[in-house]
Amino acid sequence: MNHVIKTLEKRVSLRRYKDLDIREEDLETILKSAMKAPTAGNMQLYSIIVIKDEETKKKLSRTCDNQDFIAKAPIILLFLADMQRWFDYYDYCNVKKMCEEKDIVYNGPEEADLFLACSDALIAAQNAVIAAESLEIGSCYIGDIMENYEIHREIFGLPKWTFPIALLPMGYYPEDFERVHRERFGIRYIVFDEKYKRLKKEDFEEMFKNRGHMDYDKLNVENFGQFMYFQKTGADFSIEMARSVKKALENWKGEIL
Repeated sequence: MNHVIKTLEKRVSLRRYKDLDIREEDLETILKSAMKAPTAGNMQLYSIIVIKDEETKKKLSRTCDNQDFIAKAPIILLFLADMQRWFDYYDYCNVKKMCEEKDIVYNGPEEADLFLACSDALIAAQNAVIAAESLEIGSCYIGDIMENYEIHREIFGLPKWTFPIALLPMGYYPEDFERVHRERFGIRYIVFDEKYKRLKKEDFEEMFKNRGHMDYDKLNVENFGQFMYFQKTGADFSIEMARSVKKALENWKGEIL
């Protein structure tokens, strides 16, 4: 394997960090690598907020589903889907006036723009993750940043057409850290030729045969699917995330400022 594949293979989510600040040259490398990511129309529909303030990190550890390790990360990167910058630029360039002169309806950002900006931001975030890993700096994706939209918007002064899509606590690997790689599903259940394939009973039985070894009676469920639903999909944090995203969409689609 070449060094890029080796870096991908060795990476794990890191939730415990060496007590050492991220070197500025390493941070610069990570940020520049993020900005090399592919982007729609070379528009870079994302922004990155670098978080070092201890009080802000403590707040995030609470608002992102009470995960204490977030506060202990030397640095956190927040990736925003960002259409605000371009629409501010359109205002600067008098695009609205030009639309009026041409009798063309001027449209603000649509849901499609949000999806596209989220894609840009996540691609950039993954570039940052792999660049960091190559420097022996671990990370952990925190999707819970999509919860508590109103609180996070206030903390970071987020304007209307931005959305926090990924949070990345980062730090150097501790010397005593042992990498444990979690098993992924078999490729035949994830990758299909030409068309989507719905999985059947026998597929699920084979796909999950190495997962879910736990005391279901004690957990008051009957199988691994029920356990995962109540732990993830139907859990309180997922309900809050759904509420928060709906609120963000309402704000995104509100009247043009």
